[in-house]
Amino acid sequence: MLFDKPPWLPREQAAEYQVYRTTEKGHGRLERRVLETSPTLSGYLDWPGVGQVMRRQYQRIVLKTEEVSSETTYGITSLRFPDVGAAGLEQLWRGHWTIENRVHRVRDGTMGEDAGQTHTGHAAHALAALRNAILNLFRQHGWANIADAFRHYAASVQDCLGLIGAAPT
Repeated sequence: MLFDKPPWLPREQAAEYQVYRTTEKGHGRLERRVLETSPTLSGYLDWPGVGQVMRRQYQRIVLKTEEVSSETTYGITSLRFPDVGAAGLEQLWRGHWTIENRVHRVRDGTMGEDAGQTHTGHAAHALAALRNAILNLFRQHGWANIADAFRHYAASVQDCLGLIGAAPT
């Protein structure tokens, strides 16, 4: 592969190639990430619309125990290299977890979605849409802690009706 300097295409000969490195310390660990990307290999893939190929190496060190773990992942994207380089791809890659943490984890942990027993027809999809609407309403009204928002509105029918625009005049 391009990322390992193949004999048929050394990295230095790649028409376009970018590397983006980050190091972050927090939550008791040190994390290093290296994202490499290039459109050079796109023509070798039998995949429509490939804009660039990337490799992402991740290393985590737990500071208390000095335990080291690492992971290498590869990806393809339709985003064109001139439009989004290595730094932009890393931001998108990391941004994926925002969805997991701000939506799915809250829907399961706070709203108990995974414990639900609704599996027939379209009810499960309708309930998921309703949960998303509630989350968006809470956040639109400035709530960062969704559990606190539930407690607040559960204690006040008047506030709850006001939230959905149904408060009596």
